[in-house]
Amino acid sequence: MNWEAIIAPYSQVVEELKVKLKGMRRQFEYEARHSPIEFITGRVKPVQSILEKAEKRQIPLERIEEEIQDIAGVRVVCQFVDDIYTVVEMLRSRKDFTIIEEKDYISDKKASGYRSFHMTIEYPVETIHGNKKVLAEIQIRTLAMNFWATNEHSLNYKYKGRIPVDVKKRLQRAAEAAFKLDEEMSKIKTEVQEAQRIFHRK
Repeated sequence: MNWEAIIAPYSQVVEELKVKLKGMRRQFEYEARHSPIEFITGRVKPVQSILEKAEKRQIPLERIEEEIQDIAGVRVVCQFVDDIYTVVEMLRSRKDFTIIEEKDYISDKKASGYRSFHMTIEYPVETIHGNKKVLAEIQIRTLAMNFWATNEHSLNYKYKGRIPVDVKKRLQRAAEAAFKLDEEMSKIKTEVQEAQRIFHRK
């Protein structure tokens, strides 16, 4: 398989989405309003990870592009929980891609404690062979959720998905503590935003 040719459109999707989302963030700043977007990251799944996922889910290689939805991944990190839903609404109103699926792991968290909002989209990419529709995943989460998920991901990698029970329990407690932090911050959101406006004016 020519992996470079397969991966190229996904890299394009990630770059284009990052540019568009950063543009949204700047528009809020131009209008001197609170931006629901704190920062944006993106990545294309390494070939080895794609192969491992295909093997685990018993996906034939010729079906990878249809069956694996997160080869292209973009993450939008927000300050506050309700910022997540502001971003979701903005993405829903866009006309440059189609939303295929949404999963709200914030109102319905995973057993591990994982919280995030996932959106699978179909994004049209212009290639030298014409228009190609590519699947991509957008994850939207708070800074606290991102901190937790990054550490959980590292532990899953270390233990090959079999995290010891005591570590799992600590992770679940940490997830609840992270969410409590989000809840408390939401209660002083207006004060935080006012302080940020004063700071930016300087």
